[in-house]
Order: sequence, then structure tokens, then C-alpha cells
Amino acid sequence: MTESTSDSAPITHVRRRERAVHDDAWIRSYLEEAPFGVLATENDGQPFLTPLNFAYDADSHAIYLHAATTGRLFTNVAANPRVCFNACRMGALITKGKACSYDVEYDSVIVFGRARVLADPAEAARGLRLLVDKYSPHPLQADDSKPFSPSDLARTAVYRLEIDAWNGKRNPVDS
Repeated sequence: MTESTSDSAPITHVRRRERAVHDDAWIRSYLEEAPFGVLATENDGQPFLTPLNFAYDADSHAIYLHAATTGRLFTNVAANPRVCFNACRMGALITKGKACSYDVEYDSVIVFGRARVLADPAEAARGLRLLVDKYSPHPLQADDSKPFSPSDLARTAVYRLEIDAWNGKRNPVDS
């Protein structure tokens, strides 16, 4: 990836190098387990953040999301497919005696790429199935394996985020 930040550092640069995670297997695993993420879009200079359920698919190296077929997210992606996605979790507060020395335990992954609404019903159904499989609280029952109906697919925008680059970052509590 040749894109960079305004200070000429690569877009995946992590300022606190000791916290950077360069292990793609860890990043994949994290994305498979993270409960939700936030998608950043932009249109006409106005950034917009949308918290969403998501499913990472290692086979296609893409993230699938879904939302309404109307609204700001839909409009923003149509106008500008470049997006940034973040999944993170906070752990323990790390206290060190004075307020300016406090820190927090965390894990995070940031993904850079391009999102698009899936027009192909089979691909959209595949993305929805990945989401159902991830978030279903019970093993899927026989009738859950039926294809999504055309009306289900018509009222749902299923997005595929093509991953251009990613980075991980961790601040574990010292053992």
C-alpha cells in the first residue's frame, strides 16, 4: 500500500512502536472475535462514524457489514468508497500515582480499504450468512439455512470492505 498520512508516514504507521502488532494471524483472530466495530466514512469533507456488527472473512480477506439502504452511511459510501474501520476493546485502567500517568489496557485493529454495497444477491446473502453465523446465540437450525428472501435482500445494504491495509495495536497490563 502506497498511501500515507499527511506527515509522509505509511498509513499503517503506529507511533508507539512498542504497542504495534505486525502479526497478521493475531489481527485476523482479533477481527474474527471482536463483537463490533466502527466504520468511518466521509462525504463532502464531513467525516461520519457508524458503529456496526461485522464479520471478517479470512477466505476473501474482507469485512462484511450491513445497514439500511438509505441514510448517511449509504450515501457516503456511494460518494466515496474509501473507509477506515476500527474494532477495539478496553481492559483495565492502569494507575501510576498521578492523573497524567494513567493508562489503559487495550487491543485494537484499524483497517483501511474501500467499501461497496453488494449488488449480487448471492454475494449479499453470503455476507449476511457470515454475520448470522457470527452473532447467532445458538447453533443454526435447519430452517435458518434457507436462502435469504429477495425481500430480505432488498431492504438490507450488505457492504463488503475490501482490505487494503491494516494494523494492530496492544497495550497489555504488565504481568
